[in-house]
Amino acid sequence: MTSKPFRSFVALAGLSLLGLGAAQTAAATDIYPGDYIIAPPGANLGLVYLGYTPSNDFRLDGVGRVPQSSLDQTVGIARILHYSEIGGMPVAYQAYLPFARISNAQVGGAPLQTNNGIGDLTLGFTAFLLKKDDPSYGTTIGLTAYVSLDTGKYDPGRVGAGAGTTTYTPQLGLVQGLGHGFYLDGSLDIAVQRSHTNANIKYATNASTEVQAYLRYQFSPASSVSFGYAGFFGGKQYVDDVYTGQETRSDQLRLFASHMLTPTWQVAGMLGKALSSDAGFKNEYSAQLRIMKIF
Repeated sequence: MTSKPFRSFVALAGLSLLGLGAAQTAAATDIYPGDYIIAPPGANLGLVYLGYTPSNDFRLDGVGRVPQSSLDQTVGIARILHYSEIGGMPVAYQAYLPFARISNAQVGGAPLQTNNGIGDLTLGFTAFLLKKDDPSYGTTIGLTAYVSLDTGKYDPGRVGAGAGTTTYTPQLGLVQGLGHGFYLDGSLDIAVQRSHTNANIKYATNASTEVQAYLRYQFSPASSVSFGYAGFFGGKQYVDDVYTGQETRSDQLRLFASHMLTPTWQVAGMLGKALSSDAGFKNEYSAQLRIMKIF
């Protein structure tokens, strides 16, 4: 028989999912290998992402796996970037808007109501602090400031893409040439989310960190494959100052491939697999397709 404290803990975790938004398949700061390559001033990029992530493994920190739990997410993103210069320094402006469909959502056998639709609008500004124009061994470093606005469809009683608050995320990105067609693409970011209150219930999330590192092999200027790691740390979640047993801690392996179909059209894809997750839903796999247009 399931103990009353365990049932209470599961109920609290479900409330946290409802209040904080669970549709986070494509984290706001996820990168594709090559994302920090600098485009010429005046260049514009339009991108569309479509991803799917199923999960049947939900865990509570300190408790373990909760049976009869699942969450399937289909997430799309529309994104645009513009490259320019300020005082001779390359910069980039961007905006993107996610949208999500959540299905098969339950924790401990209890179904969760869903709130499908538009997520939070994110704006970003990148300053490229270092660029060495060596095609084989050059180094590019960029610093991006992201702010995710509370513009999405949000309901504290439903699982959805809107967080119901504002999130600030600085990200440091790197492209390092290793020679012979190999490159290291990496990033480090810290997401800080404002606490918020709905129906006299306070929701709060500690700062979370994401580390990404990918080894890319460029077959040609048009085609590449990459493999690497994404790690998520921190992000403990609280409801009325009570820890829910959820955080963002997980480790993932990711495989990427990209190809320029024409000089202005690119198709890219990603397959991911979660190796571990201390709390929250552990992805069975993640699949994403990205289409990019340069204009």
